[in-house]
Amino acid sequence: MSPEAVEVEVDGRQLKLSNLSKVLYPESGFTKGDVLDYYARVAAVMLPHVADRPVTFKRFPNGVDGTSFFEKHVPAHAPAWVKTATVPRGGNSRSAREGDITYAVLADRPTLVWAANLASLEFHVPQWKVGDGKDLPKPADLMVFDLDPGPGTTVVECCKVASWLGTELGRDAMAAKTSGSKGLQLYLRLVPDSGDSNELAHELARKLERDHPEAVVSKMKKELRTGKVLIDWSQNSPVKTTIAVYSLRARPQPTASTPVTWDEVDACARRGHPEDLEFLAVDVLRRVDEHGDLFDVVLSDL
Repeated sequence: MSPEAVEVEVDGRQLKLSNLSKVLYPESGFTKGDVLDYYARVAAVMLPHVADRPVTFKRFPNGVDGTSFFEKHVPAHAPAWVKTATVPRGGNSRSAREGDITYAVLADRPTLVWAANLASLEFHVPQWKVGDGKDLPKPADLMVFDLDPGPGTTVVECCKVASWLGTELGRDAMAAKTSGSKGLQLYLRLVPDSGDSNELAHELARKLERDHPEAVVSKMKKELRTGKVLIDWSQNSPVKTTIAVYSLRARPQPTASTPVTWDEVDACARRGHPEDLEFLAVDVLRRVDEHGDLFDVVLSDL
């Protein structure tokens, strides 16, 4: 076995890990071994949010400065114990004309570490769960508002828009997280039979646009976004995915999609410092040690 390959046991599963010293984030020197360590340690709080959702990997075999690709189909070499879910392509259970996609599901820590060992830095999931695996995709159990800052704006303006959304929907029922990139995302747990979550989110985005036309846009056209925050409601489509909470991002530094409190959202809006909501992997692990899972409100039964 290569000196760069080691065999380890993770929660009773045998894994072969490779290229641990390979630098995946050149600007910081963050290695593949560091990535694996992060995911192994954050698994306890990350898994409850992804363990029943089909996952799309975004892989960076040569690091964040190299070529990347999305992988939806579970790799053929996946261990037999990796949970999977087969979903009609296009998200239409009644039509398989375009074929099916068999996704991996990050059901446990060994699967998360195995996936990270493929240089999957980012994990993207939909707003619905696999459940019994029949009639997929299931109705959404979450609604997401992806707040994307346009040219001339930052996460500071996203925090201001988040506050307006919190007023509309009730802060206590919502959870906020950074995208790990430039924006902010708000999640609302849905009760069963809530209706078309994509259309509901679209209606709310249009309302905020009418109420705050100087600051909010709900249309995707890039020429409309300068100086405004796009409320990307379309992430609620059953065929769309959003970066998973606690996932790393392929940025120059190893940032992660990090849960934040409403106090932190308000403080960022007030202070005007985007760096207040920039968190590296090491920051996330420290926050988990101090506060536990700040995103757990979306796990509560309504």
